[in-house]
Amino acid sequence: MLAETIFSAASAAGLGIAAVTAYRKRFLAATRIAAYSLVPLGLVMTGVVEWVSDIAFKPSVWLGFGLLGLAWLLLVTTRATERRRSTTREERKAARAAGHTAVAPAASAPPLTSGTPADRPRSKPAKGQAAAPGDDFSDIEAILKKHGL
Repeated sequence: MLAETIFSAASAAGLGIAAVTAYRKRFLAATRIAAYSLVPLGLVMTGVVEWVSDIAFKPSVWLGFGLLGLAWLLLVTTRATERRRSTTREERKAARAAGHTAVAPAASAPPLTSGTPADRPRSKPAKGQAAAPGDDFSDIEAILKKHGL
């Protein structure tokens, strides 16, 4: 009830300002002010103000918004987790249909070697060595194959 009164008073004040503006021969501005001042009155007459005030002051409505936010958060988290996996949903379905289980990304990594640094494989050629022509794009190709492109 209080919100409706405030909105109606704001609308009446806006129409008064529009009348003064029209009196000063600024008809375009007066029309614009009148249009803006009729919006609160229209909201009151359609019942939108009562509906919004009912929503704003009910704890059960806020609990509902909290549950919607929680549901959204859970959906986003599961999507992000699914995208971080190395295999896509279609690849996992195809693997299950073929009777194989999906391989975890860590299981497909090469085994770590222990020993001297000379025993470990190098990712970059040494200073004096030139890279093989195919090595320049091998990292990029591996990334593209990982994403199925």
